[in-house]
Amino acid sequence: MSRNVLTAVALATATFALACGKGEQAQPAESTQAAAAPAAAPATSGAQTPDAGGVIDTVMMITDGTGNYFKPKDFTVHQGDVIRYTLGVGVHNVSFPADSNKGAQGLPGPSELLQLPGQTYDVKVNFNPGTYYYQCDAHAALGMVGHIKVEAKK
Repeated sequence: MSRNVLTAVALATATFALACGKGEQAQPAESTQAAAAPAAAPATSGAQTPDAGGVIDTVMMITDGTGNYFKPKDFTVHQGDVIRYTLGVGVHNVSFPADSNKGAQGLPGPSELLQLPGQTYDVKVNFNPGTYYYQCDAHAALGMVGHIKVEAKK
């Protein structure tokens, strides 16, 4: 290959890598949102502890021969639980886009990209009962999306 072709390939690869982490968010065709909730403290990136009687629900973030996906992608939790997003394979983040969760308050901002297998991002469920849309920003257009149904505390 000529030096110009190699340079062009390297530049295209670098541009694609940057775009994956900072691209525009794909919008779902339809989403279900909860009624407006009072403002709650958003989750932090550190380990979270569920409220008394709550549980930690683990969601794997995976890239394999079938694609990029959350496992499970749709699930039910209770207020006070913690959702622990765990990187299996790939480079992924978790995001609750405001325009796909209209009227919802207290949802966390997008996480950083997780890059090392086993890395986690915890979300404390302190938002109102309802159904919330979430996605991996880099792979939403490829179908890496899901829904969380939040029920009242047990």
